[in-house]
Amino acid sequence: MRKLKNEELDRLSVEEFKKEEKVSVSIILDNVRSMHNVGSAFRTADAFLIEKIYLTGITATPPHREINKTALGATESVEWDYHKDSFQLVKNLKRDGLKIIAVEQVENGKSLNNFYPINHEKYSIVFGNEIFGVSQDIINEADEVLEIPQLGTKHSLNISVSVGIVIWHFFNCLKLH
Repeated sequence: MRKLKNEELDRLSVEEFKKEEKVSVSIILDNVRSMHNVGSAFRTADAFLIEKIYLTGITATPPHREINKTALGATESVEWDYHKDSFQLVKNLKRDGLKIIAVEQVENGKSLNNFYPINHEKYSIVFGNEIFGVSQDIINEADEVLEIPQLGTKHSLNISVSVGIVIWHFFNCLKLH
């Protein structure tokens, strides 16, 4: 077995990425504080052909050195928008027919491993603030609230890890199968 060189990875150019058929998923970062988490979300969105990222509230926007550290150029390939009011954005996306999925620990939430997205639906997945999570008004508006199963003592994952797990699940269900 031989480790592949970067030039052997068949990477898309930014122009090719923009033309590529996307997974019918967008990401909403609801008042995310860490620019490293924002950059990581961009990089994950690029890796799994996500349609768009919505940055809301206090979430920092590109271009910024701290975002670029972890995004590694993905802010150039992934489409993004900024909205001051995350709740209004969610209402607008829902009105436009997107299924709103919040990732949070709630009463009667659904375990991620028991949720299977439907191919012809469009989804927008909300990830919340590192301390306060997804706001309650967005949880109330969501079509589904998913929880990542955890068994340890913390029951708290970094947002960048949560984005990776959830987006991989959607990509696996919608694009690979």
